[in-house]
Amino acid sequence: MRLTIDGRSVEAVPGQTVLDAARAAGIYIPALCYHPKTGKAGRCRACVVEVEGMRGLKESCALEAKDGMVVHTATPKVMETRRLVVDLLLAEGHHNCISCQANSSCELQDMVYHLGVERPSFLIESEPTPLDLSSPGIVREADKCIHCGRCVEACQNGVVNEVLAFAYRGSHAKVVCDDDVPMGESTCVQCGECVQVCPVGALVLKQPRDVRIRPHETTATKVTCPYCGVGCQIDLHTKDNRYVFAMAHEGQWEKQPNKGMLCIKGRFGLDFVDSPDRLRTPLIRRDGELQEATWDEALDLVAERLKATKEQHGADSIGFFTSAKVTNEENYALGRFARAVIGTNNIDHCARL
Repeated sequence: MRLTIDGRSVEAVPGQTVLDAARAAGIYIPALCYHPKTGKAGRCRACVVEVEGMRGLKESCALEAKDGMVVHTATPKVMETRRLVVDLLLAEGHHNCISCQANSSCELQDMVYHLGVERPSFLIESEPTPLDLSSPGIVREADKCIHCGRCVEACQNGVVNEVLAFAYRGSHAKVVCDDDVPMGESTCVQCGECVQVCPVGALVLKQPRDVRIRPHETTATKVTCPYCGVGCQIDLHTKDNRYVFAMAHEGQWEKQPNKGMLCIKGRFGLDFVDSPDRLRTPLIRRDGELQEATWDEALDLVAERLKATKEQHGADSIGFFTSAKVTNEENYALGRFARAVIGTNNIDHCARL
């Protein structure tokens, strides 16, 4: 089916929202409470549009596209409404973009820029809320929260950890962990999905913040997580050939084994790549001390010891362990080596340990 958005003929599929159809066609519509993984929301009204034949403004993130629909995304009424949304969000929060970790990767900042808002029309004076630094990997800054609900939806219905929720009422409403305790004292499992979907700087990773490196300064490389056999896809962010932080790869997330999510290991356990304690060369014990050796020396020694052990004690005196951190092909190769070359079935997998 086809609909018209700002005079352009746009193709859509059944069940697709107007917002999704517009974005697929390269038409910008801001949306602060909507994320593809958290689904329809309709809270912030940043994505409102005018639709011919319909009364009032409609939230494009919740409006299903229909054949022949005519949509206008930038009429004076639409733009006025969006500016009011921005005014209210900027007025009640401490959005200091210059010092914010999310600067250049903030959806509210993008919306403000596209609307041409230089400064909010008014400010609501409030005392700053202390940062929540209790979590080992995540920083919470409540004053930057725009109450979009993305983190709550992701925690409750995405990863189903059920830690984050809205609490209190009116101007006191806020997102809390469990029964309003610091994140580090809550039942949070540190998967970081809340950081992944947060559109502003209310939830950020400690790693890049501690080293004062913002996301736009890094280079993202898509890799496969080395920790288990699921095959989660990760965007590994580096700067000057050094690891900075990791985020889930969200391109075509529906087709990925991890659906654009990560566990604590994939999110926070990759800093070992730059560890000074990593072995850089093989080591051989000579005269009671481990000394550096070449690969040829190390492999020749292993082959010699395996051969001698088999001849002296038999093939079943040798055992092998494989790993979830290598490919299926490498695990298969070790299985063939154990059974066909050494002649033993003594082979197991680290996942059983």
